[in-house]
Amino acid sequence: MLKLYIFSDPVCPWCYIGKARLDRALEQRPNHPFDIEWHPFMLNPDMPAGGMDRRAYLEAKFGGKEGAVQAYMPVVREAEASGLNINFDAIAHQPNTLDAHRLIHWAGLEQRQTAIVSRLFKAYFVEGRDIGDRGVLADIAEGAEMDREMILRLLESGADADDIRARDIDAREKGVNAVPTFVIANQHVVPGAQPTDLWLKVIDEIAAQVQGTA
Repeated sequence: MLKLYIFSDPVCPWCYIGKARLDRALEQRPNHPFDIEWHPFMLNPDMPAGGMDRRAYLEAKFGGKEGAVQAYMPVVREAEASGLNINFDAIAHQPNTLDAHRLIHWAGLEQRQTAIVSRLFKAYFVEGRDIGDRGVLADIAEGAEMDREMILRLLESGADADDIRARDIDAREKGVNAVPTFVIANQHVVPGAQPTDLWLKVIDEIAAQVQGTA
């Protein structure tokens, strides 16, 4: 198995799209070589702990309402092409994602990372839930068969928060400046929400190399 590190943020629409495209490739190649690990990258590391109004955030980031609409048109188009229905109208709040990344980290200890990431994307982009809210995160954890009360205690304790911040900084220092970013076997970097066909080609090339050295 080869490690596939995925640097991602659960409020990043391109990460949601990139995951869907990768998932489709993995479904078509059930014997794929990847052992997937999700790693933190915060799109907004300076976001207030309580988050902020989504519309205000977008207009500040993109220079007004028109800029925000223009910036998100390609996202909507590519999401639909990838079979995803992002309900942007339902998203009222832009959260700080530190706690969501902490949950992803703890899920990794129980081999439930991808299940948690999937639920975070659905909660945010489809259901419009505030994934900065600790009760919501506990619900998501419970849905992936994690201990809800334990997760709540961990969230309230501040456990691993400094570690997540340090890993976010380390990723930036190593050249990750946008997400999603995929790193194969700690050697090959695949940036962006690549199409399913590219992932199929990568998987097939790896399989051919393995067979050639067998």
